Amino acid sequence: MSPDEPRPPGRPLGLQLALTAKSVGMAFNAALQAQGGSVPVWLILNALTLEELETQLDLARSLGIEGPTLTRHLDNLEEAGLVERRRSDEDRRAVRVALTPAGRTAHRSMRGQVIGFNQRLLRGISEDEQAQLRDLLDRLGANAGEAGGARSGSPGAA
Repeated sequence: MSPDEPRPPGRPLGLQLALTAKSVGMAFNAALQAQGGSVPVWLILNALTLEELETQLDLARSLGIEGPTLTRHLDNLEEAGLVERRRSDEDRRAVRVALTPAGRTAHRSMRGQVIGFNQRLLRGISEDEQAQLRDLLDRLGANAGEAGGARSGSPGAA
């Protein structure tokens, strides 16, 4: 942009949103680390708790991540005793993933952190403002999806 071209007032909204998302993500991860977790660990344990997922592939699709990335996380979770994987009896190519009792306990422990973090994040923001923010974020996501052909939305964090 040349010095003669008009600039929009203030910081570009996309940049502000990206920086805010990074800041919130880092704080969320720190809150989960207090319980021995992380954002990826939470997302996996939460999906296995709340969704009816048949296979590791279903889990990867639910989270919107690539298979190899999920495999690395599952290796660590399995080593920690939080999940177990086994081949499907119906389709030997498919791998089933399930929480262990320790995984359910870890999920409950992290869930408390997630709830507390969400309350801290929304402090001073009314329910009407929260609804408006959700609507605006949905619209921003839809607009971004139109421009780049990407699907808007992401896996729930809480």
